[in-house]
Amino acid sequence: MRITGLRSFMTRDRDRPRVIVAIDTDEGITGWGECYNHGPDRALPPVLEYLALQIGGEDPRRIEYLILKMLQKARFPPGAIGLAAISAIDHALWDISAKALGVPVFMLLGGHARERVRVYLGVYSAPEPEEVRDHCLKMQAEYGLTAFKLSPFRADVNQVPWREVLRSTTRWVERLRAICPDHFEFAFDAHARLFEPWQAVQLGNALAPFDPLFYEEPMRPENIEAWGRIKPQIACPLATGESLYSRFEFLRLLQVGGADIIQPDICVVGGLLEMRKIAALAEAHYVTVAPHNPMGPLATAVNVHFCAAQPNVKILEYRLPQQAPYVRDPYLPRDGHLDLRHDRPGWGVEMDEAVLSEDRYIHWERKLPRRPDGSTGYC
Repeated sequence: MRITGLRSFMTRDRDRPRVIVAIDTDEGITGWGECYNHGPDRALPPVLEYLALQIGGEDPRRIEYLILKMLQKARFPPGAIGLAAISAIDHALWDISAKALGVPVFMLLGGHARERVRVYLGVYSAPEPEEVRDHCLKMQAEYGLTAFKLSPFRADVNQVPWREVLRSTTRWVERLRAICPDHFEFAFDAHARLFEPWQAVQLGNALAPFDPLFYEEPMRPENIEAWGRIKPQIACPLATGESLYSRFEFLRLLQVGGADIIQPDICVVGGLLEMRKIAALAEAHYVTVAPHNPMGPLATAVNVHFCAAQPNVKILEYRLPQQAPYVRDPYLPRDGHLDLRHDRPGWGVEMDEAVLSEDRYIHWERKLPRRPDGSTGYC
């Protein structure tokens, strides 16, 4: 079997752009993958075209060889755009390899360690505890979901005194826990908005009495040693990793004891192959994995297979596939879990090329917070 071509598509999932990749072969098998693509999205297709020249004519089942080839042909280690493109290519290679054998991808990874994958849903648009409760109860009724992620901030960290940030968070979470079912679990994502480590510690310990599922990324990820210093001071599970790129960065994080839960992104780190290596390092450090997955339904399918085969997975981030018709049969939760599709080869989803043939690109970019002095805040 040989690779005969690579095609990329610009599409959307609600208000977010998506870049989807197809790799074709001379045996009529097509594999599919998804890039991480939150800017600059239009830069990805030219990078993919460049990488296609390096893998054309190769056997797509030589995944380790092809990923290493693309990495080694780069003069410097690839950054966000390069690794996002390589991630999607990696996904497509796994999809082809499994389809060639007529099996799900997880069967190439040693088989499934679990029958289904538990997921949590992000809830960010309802500031009042009663609104959060009502939305979560609705999601439980429709999908059996019992795990959710919220922002811990009820006051603008860039506009009000820090003591008010802590007080408003404590009051809000206390009310939320009082009115929600005991079996609901809430994680809190601080979105790296804090610069000073002592603030990260104080906020985590304000949340700790309410037993959060985890406390996510309170500060920027670059100073990995700083994470090793704050974790012993925080009395609840600390999670991070969505902004780290490779097993080498995760190894540093694990060596300094900087996280209880790591959150690599399968569309960021270089794909499933690298994700497995990162998870193995975490397993050796008794650390669990909760993959970062704010992407579309194809990325969710890729994550399902990773989670199915990886024993130290804790839970998977999930985004409902609304207005994402390019995947005809997305994974939907049942009883708070995504069931494995044993009877479907590859990722187990069907792509709609007619939808993908339309350029449905939508622009998206991060909004920067502002401080009273006019400087930008962190995020």
